[in-house]
Amino acid sequence: MPPTSPSSRPVRILVVEDHDMVAEALCLALDRSPDLQIVGRAGSLAAALVAAGQHEPDLVLMDRRLPDGDGVGAIADLRALLPDVRVLVLTGEVSGSVAARVAETGGAGLILKARGLRDLEDAVRRVAAGEVVFGPDLLGDVLGHLTGRTPGLGANLTPRERETLHLLGEGRGTAEISELLGVALNTGRNHVQRVLEKLGARSQLEAVTIARREGLLT
Repeated sequence: MPPTSPSSRPVRILVVEDHDMVAEALCLALDRSPDLQIVGRAGSLAAALVAAGQHEPDLVLMDRRLPDGDGVGAIADLRALLPDVRVLVLTGEVSGSVAARVAETGGAGLILKARGLRDLEDAVRRVAAGEVVFGPDLLGDVLGHLTGRTPGLGANLTPRERETLHLLGEGRGTAEISELLGVALNTGRNHVQRVLEKLGARSQLEAVTIARREGLLT
């Protein structure tokens, strides 16, 4: 049988995740694909560096929060050890600043744990092929940080979120906002919550105050 060429061999993956059940599920899901191969597991940053040196993976799938530190902070160490390794970060929550840190330290992408296994497999393949994987709502922050042009606060609000913000500025409550937007109450709550998250506010009043300060409301 002829030897496997580098271009056709499976993508060698190191999984770095401290929760055993999650790690096992990730390994089982990815290892079932013939073009993906799990070569090692680690449950901490220190163990990840040791395993990376032993197994020389093509790609490291790494949880952001680990017992001995932030996974994003270990990207530079992994790439110093293996300059060609690709690092895809798993996270429970995401923000533009975190995505920018991943990109700045040489990471190739960021994916939410809540995404399905099919999305994860797709992200792994794309990262292994040389792409960067960030959601469309994060690309502006990533590019802004990399080019030194950080967008202003609220620049990533969607049109519907801007509409929600203006209604908050008029003193409308969540129920009234939902009715005016023609959406269910839960959907209205979600719009309000995303506005607060993107403005870094802890309350609707603080969101309006920040928006007025930033010129988003007059």
